[in-house]
This record gives sequence, structure tokens and C-alpha cells, in this order.
Amino acid sequence: MASESPTAKFRLPFGLTLAAGIALIILVSLGAWQLKRLAWKEDLLARVAALQSAPPQPLSKVLPLGLKADFTRVEVDCPGLAKAKYLELFSVRDTGAGVRIISACKITNPAAGSILVDRGFVGDTISARPLVDPTDTKPLHLIGVLRIPDRATFVTPPNEVAANHWYSRNVAAMAQALNVERPAPLFLMAETSTNPEWTALKPTPIPAEISNRHLEYALTWFGLAAALAGVYVAVLWKKARE
Repeated sequence: MASESPTAKFRLPFGLTLAAGIALIILVSLGAWQLKRLAWKEDLLARVAALQSAPPQPLSKVLPLGLKADFTRVEVDCPGLAKAKYLELFSVRDTGAGVRIISACKITNPAAGSILVDRGFVGDTISARPLVDPTDTKPLHLIGVLRIPDRATFVTPPNEVAANHWYSRNVAAMAQALNVERPAPLFLMAETSTNPEWTALKPTPIPAEISNRHLEYALTWFGLAAALAGVYVAVLWKKARE
């Protein structure tokens, strides 16, 4: 009776195949997700590039768009903004830690009765702050960029309302602390200065550079998937020859 050949005895290792299949699906999915992120980031960068030279639109015209107005350049007259009450939002820039000065601009619009304004960044080495005068109603013409506020994460410290130490852009809580109603869901990041005489307050509407490494990340995940497939095939080939 003829003996059975080694090839005929070979069976796919179930555990190894299952583990390799699951890992391969995860790696390919991560690569595909990074490609989607790449398309989103390229669109964002194109919008930011167009923003640099786009003329500002009236805020009243843009506000009805809601969150879709993200990264739109606008202009508005804010009564008393230069001497308005402010909150201090912790922030870090390439020059170091500091705070961003947040005030409210009261507006008359069916979509909102106010909008929170990020007036700019002040470094920790500077103890001075803008003068506050509630009786000042002098209108200030402001040009800025609308931004959706970043969400707090599990590592974000809780806001200390009583101490005026803020760590996340909580629109509702900030509006309440500033005594304004019907706040718009976006922040207005000042591009022009609210206090030209005080150069320590530096308007920073958008990041100078927005990282875009999603293609690199996608290629990394797809490369790992290809390497895994290669190792799996090599293991099967070795088992088949044994």
C-alpha cells in the first residue's frame, strides 16, 4: 500500500489562520481609515489656504450655517469688546504656556444672541491683563475666523469656573460665566487685535502649520499588513515542506 505524501497530510493551522486573518483585517482597516483622514485633511488645508486671502463675510450672514461655517472668515462690530469681561483659557504654543483671553460679543441675530471671541494668546511670563470696564460700549470692528470648539478629552482637567481657570471650550458654561445668552455654537478666533495698544495679546486665529501625515500613516498600516501576509505565507510554506 502506497504511503500518503507529506503534502496530502498538510492542513491549514486554524488558530494561526484565524489570528492572522483578524490582524490583517485590522491593519487594512486602519490603513483605509487613514486614507479617509487624508482626504479630509487635504480638504481642510485647501479651505485654510483659501481662507488666507478670502474677504471676510458679515457674521450675520454666516451664522445661520451653524457648524458648517467652520473656518469661515467673518467680520462683526462688537460693542465694548476691548474692555469686556474675560475668561482665561489655558493654552500652549511653541513659545510656551499661557492663556487665551475669551470674551463675549453681543449680537442681534435670529441664530444667536452672542458669540464667544478668542481675543488672542498671552504668555505665562506676562502678568498684565486687559482693562475691564463694563460701561464701555464703544464698538470694535473685528475680523476673525469661526472655529468649532475642541472637545474635552479624558485627560483634560475640569474647568475651575470660580477661579477663572478654563481648560476646555465649553460654550454654554463660558457664556453663563460671561452673562450672555443664546451663544453661537462656534468660537470667533480674532484675527485683528482687540487691544492694539497692548502687543502682549497676540491674535492667533488658526495654527501656523497643520500637520498632514495621514498618507505616511496609511502606508505604514498597509506595509504592516503586507508584512503579516508575507510571514503567514512563509509559515505555511515551511509547514507544507516539513
